[in-house]
Amino acid sequence: MSYPGPNPNDPYRDPQSHGAGDPYAQGAPNPQADPYAQADPYAQANPYVQPNPYAQADPYAQPNPYPADPNAFGATGYGQQQPYGYGVPPGGVQPYGAYGSAYPGMDPSAPFGRDPSSGLPYSDKSKIVAGLLQIFLGSLGVGRFYIGDNQTGGIQLALTIIGWVTAIFIVGLFILMGVGLWALIDGIMMLTGSVRDRNGLPLRS
Repeated sequence: MSYPGPNPNDPYRDPQSHGAGDPYAQGAPNPQADPYAQADPYAQANPYVQPNPYAQADPYAQPNPYPADPNAFGATGYGQQQPYGYGVPPGGVQPYGAYGSAYPGMDPSAPFGRDPSSGLPYSDKSKIVAGLLQIFLGSLGVGRFYIGDNQTGGIQLALTIIGWVTAIFIVGLFILMGVGLWALIDGIMMLTGSVRDRNGLPLRS
């Protein structure tokens, strides 16, 4: 009795164990190898992958009405950058002037204004500060030193020192009283604007 050989229609046979005459030994697809080897019904294009309807041009996007400043930081190329991004306006005119310059419409020779009675520019020293210093510390010449009158201030300081040194005598007390009265009157005159600074300019308010 002869063995009929493997059934070519046997779905469980090994295609590697048969000869070349086996139609499944050549690497051909075997439609009966796995009855469940079917196309995945879910392996289709995702129906939810759709173009984003919101990925459109922004209707509120408007052109920039302010063009880029060609003199801004980094706009002039390497080696020509303006420091800290403060470019010079067109025409090279500084809008507020250079540092230390006067405000528009101000007299450069009279930054604190002018005395209406004499027309002289006001001093940079305040008459209120000078007067108060002279009233309270005038015996030391502080008010005079403040306005730059070192000579008068030195005399007042020297007289005060002499008065304290000679205070053991009666004359020293009179010297101190005289310097104190002088300082009081001097301070009142400074407050009223009757005293000028070392340059002959009236004291400002």
